[in-house]
Amino acid sequence: MNWVKVFFSPDGRIGRQTYWIGWLVLVAVHILLGWTGIAALVATYSWVVISVKRFHDMGKTGWLAAIPLVAWVVAIASIFPIAITAIAAGVSGASEGETIAAVLTAVGGAALMFLAAGVISIVFLIWQGVAQGDPGENRYGPAPTPAL
Repeated sequence: MNWVKVFFSPDGRIGRQTYWIGWLVLVAVHILLGWTGIAALVATYSWVVISVKRFHDMGKTGWLAAIPLVAWVVAIASIFPIAITAIAAGVSGASEGETIAAVLTAVGGAALMFLAAGVISIVFLIWQGVAQGDPGENRYGPAPTPAL
C-alpha cells in the first residue's frame, strides 16, 4: 500500500479499512500538530483525497466530498454576521438590550450552522466508513486491495 498516494492523490479507490486507518492518522495529525497553519491545510487536503477515493470505491462521484467541506465553510462564514450585527446595532443607536438581543440571535444562528455542519460531517463519515464498495472494477479503477 502506497500511503503517500492514499493521502495525496485523489485518483483511484480505497476500501473501508484504508479509509478508517487514513481517518485515524489524520485525527492524530490534527491532535499532534494542531488545527492551524500548513499542517491543517495539508490534513484537510488529505481528508478530501481519502473521501474522494472512498466515494470512487462506492461508484459515486468524488464531488460528494465537497458537501461537508462547504457546510463547514458556511458555518465559519456565519460568524461574520455576529460582528456585523453588533457594529450595526451600535452605530444605529440601539439600546443595550436591543444590541444584546440582536447579537444573541446572530450567535444562535451561527451555533445552528455549526451544529448542522457537524451532523453532516458525521453522517458522511459513517456513510463512507460502512458502505460497501463496488465489487470488482468500476469507472474509477480496480477494486482496492486491503490496507495491511
